Amino acid sequence: MKLKIYGILLMVTLFCFPAMAQIHIGATTAYNATFVLDKGLSEDPRYNSTYTYNWSPVGFNFGVDLGRKFGLQLESIISNQGQIYNVINTAKEIAGTRKIDLQYVNIPLLLKFMGGGSGSVRGNFNFGPQLGLMTKGIETLTTQAGNYEMPEGVDFADIIEDYPSAIDNGNGTYTLPNDVPTTALLEKELNDFKTAEFQLAAAFGLDIDLSKNLFLTTQVRANYSFTDMRNEDIINSLKAGDFSEIFGGRANFMVGVQVGLHFYFGTLRSFK
Repeated sequence: MKLKIYGILLMVTLFCFPAMAQIHIGATTAYNATFVLDKGLSEDPRYNSTYTYNWSPVGFNFGVDLGRKFGLQLESIISNQGQIYNVINTAKEIAGTRKIDLQYVNIPLLLKFMGGGSGSVRGNFNFGPQLGLMTKGIETLTTQAGNYEMPEGVDFADIIEDYPSAIDNGNGTYTLPNDVPTTALLEKELNDFKTAEFQLAAAFGLDIDLSKNLFLTTQVRANYSFTDMRNEDIINSLKAGDFSEIFGGRANFMVGVQVGLHFYFGTLRSFK
């Protein structure tokens, strides 16, 4: 149903604008700080989140200015997202990594509000829904031998399911006698992730006229997902306590700087 509604919005954008509207097309790139907001991982003493940065290497957009102050913009952006968590032992040392590595084709449909002046530099604000189509997704865990704290509410029997060689120390901690090699916890190829997410996108920045038909955009942009990236089977398994983890809903969040170059079919206002 969400995909059908989004498709209707795209059709309206492409076909239902006035004949006198001004059209522009462009290409963009971005560098972002990306986060996987997971209450379960944040409350688990074995994990510490790190600052994770990713490129959105290329994006394309099609825009329609319906006046000097308002327009619509449809984009398609390849976006690398995810987050790295450090694994922490009882000595508070880094003893491994948990890496969530995701890639999407993001398709935002944005309302664009622009400064109404005739200067070569104008402010803009963009806001609208976004559809995220996952193209790659894997979550991996590497853990070194050592002592680890058992999270509250997790029994040693749950630990044994994931780490058969683990030893219960009887004091709320357990010992891994050997390094645990990199293990794939979730994989898109195994249908552990949803193929589509509904998100919200917002951005503000500047339009800078370079010539009669070319303008540059610089923006600070943020995306936030409203739906958990994992499929329902995985979520239900975590709720049932099938893994030695505290369950928490997940959300993708991204904020970064985006730069684009656009061709305007017509004469930009500062050159008229």
